[in-house]
Parts: sequence; structure tokens; C-alpha cells
Amino acid sequence: MATDSLSSARKVIVLLKATADAPILKQNKFKILGTDKFAKVIDFLSRQLHRESMFVYINSAFSPNPDELVIDLFNVSFCSS
Repeated sequence: MATDSLSSARKVIVLLKATADAPILKQNKFKILGTDKFAKVIDFLSRQLHRESMFVYINSAFSPNPDELVIDLFNVSFCSS
């Protein structure tokens, strides 16, 4: 249990890539706590791009539930690549 709390408290580097007609961000790489929910990433993008709705995918493969923890998504995408 202690190792789970340590790994989820660490920061995860998120790299954003624009697709289709999405504008390119000035800063496309940032750090976020592993304990934060994916909804925080979506909110950040909404504020940066001034859009209310958008589609956000992990590795261009799937769109996670906003309630998922960032560290869980990192572990899934890191293990599959």
C-alpha cells in the first residue's frame, strides 16, 4: 500500500499533440500530479484553447473517463507502448 501512495503522488509529464483543426499550444508539455483526475487535463485544455467541448485521447487510441486518475492512465499507456 505504501508504494501505491508514493507512485500516485509523483508527477507525470503530459505531452499534448494537436490533431485535425485543433490549434497548437505554445507549451505542449507540462507536469501534473498523478493523484489528479483526467478532468483537470480537460479543464486545462479548455481554458488554453477557449473551447467548451473537445475530444481528448491517450496515445490516439482511447478517450478515458474524466474520473480516471492520471497515474493510472500513465501506467496503462506506458505499459502498452
